[in-house]
Amino acid sequence: MQRSLPFFALALALAAPAPAQRDIGEVEVVADNRTIPVRVSGATAEMNALALQAFGSHGRYHLVASGYLFDIAFSPAGPASVRVDISRGFGGGTVASEVASGSSMREALLAAADIAVARTNGLGLRGFFSSRLVFIGKRTGKEEIYTSDLFFGDVKQITRDRAIAMTPRWAPDGEKVIYTSFFRSGFPDIFVIDLGTYQRTTFVSFKGTNSGAHFSPDGRQVAMVLSGEGEPEIYVSDAYGRGVSRRTRSEATKASPCWSPDGSRLVFAMGDPNPQLYVMPAAGGYPQRVSYNTSSYCAEPDWSRANPDKIVFTMRNGRNYQIGVLTLSQQRGEQVSKAPFDGMEPSWLPDGRHVVYTALTPYTSRVCILDTETGKSTPVSPSSFGATLQANVWAR
Repeated sequence: MQRSLPFFALALALAAPAPAQRDIGEVEVVADNRTIPVRVSGATAEMNALALQAFGSHGRYHLVASGYLFDIAFSPAGPASVRVDISRGFGGGTVASEVASGSSMREALLAAADIAVARTNGLGLRGFFSSRLVFIGKRTGKEEIYTSDLFFGDVKQITRDRAIAMTPRWAPDGEKVIYTSFFRSGFPDIFVIDLGTYQRTTFVSFKGTNSGAHFSPDGRQVAMVLSGEGEPEIYVSDAYGRGVSRRTRSEATKASPCWSPDGSRLVFAMGDPNPQLYVMPAAGGYPQRVSYNTSSYCAEPDWSRANPDKIVFTMRNGRNYQIGVLTLSQQRGEQVSKAPFDGMEPSWLPDGRHVVYTALTPYTSRVCILDTETGKSTPVSPSSFGATLQANVWAR
């Protein structure tokens, strides 16, 4: 059979032009008693700018010059080490003084900022600042794969294929990226790139479409969507593309499989043209719909590693796409982004509260951080970089 294009090409489904806004991806919210006032500073201009950018993106904090609950100060402690000193406001004394290290001063500061998050909130939140991204960038005019830190430092171009690339996903060890590309064959095949050697291997290349590949949490299996036998179905293989085994059997279109944190289940989108979210055992079984009373269009799910009861997804609201969070125990979804631009392709950050997602207008796109509790949204990809899409998160 002839190959066809993947089904859920949401990045192409743009809504009407959005009203004017200060910056695409930026949504401010009013600070309230759920947020912590902090003063944040760095000993150098570069450290200060990065520290302010990091805490300015976190929905749990708001930055103030006075009246702060915590004073968080960063200073060099070595060539690639940073000390964070935390004291209480109003003369409350020292909270913590710790040193974090990394491969660079920038990496060390973000690790130190994660320490500060752990020491200054009573909710048990872990930091997410030291996470890394893999994403699609169009800086060269073509869709290529890049990696970076969460705030678009240490950007590295991974592919130079000059071919359509889609849905890059990290391996759990952070050493490989799996993705779909039209490289060489002109059809969607799945590839893996070793980030240490930049060696690319073909993971699967069957007739039809090969898309949506996602490593299991232990890295031993990969779920994907293949259409070689007819309709797009969910398949699972080992970590090298061997032993491919079919998991679903129906005429409905499937897309975006994602593993539960313990690797026992899969969530995916199913249906055409109005998909919904379904969960099934990873070993095979009957898919059960989990998205009810949410939206007529639910797609691109990502299962939270920090909170197994939460799945973030893309939903449609009128003519726009927004980010929603599904609470599995209640089978209830809630729109968490409320922006005058489209929001798509969400991926959880490791604290289980924030996600990265793509903000789009008909003219450009940005990678942003969204606080799912307050709706605060902060762009992290610079507009000078050009259009960015489909960011996926890796955290140690």
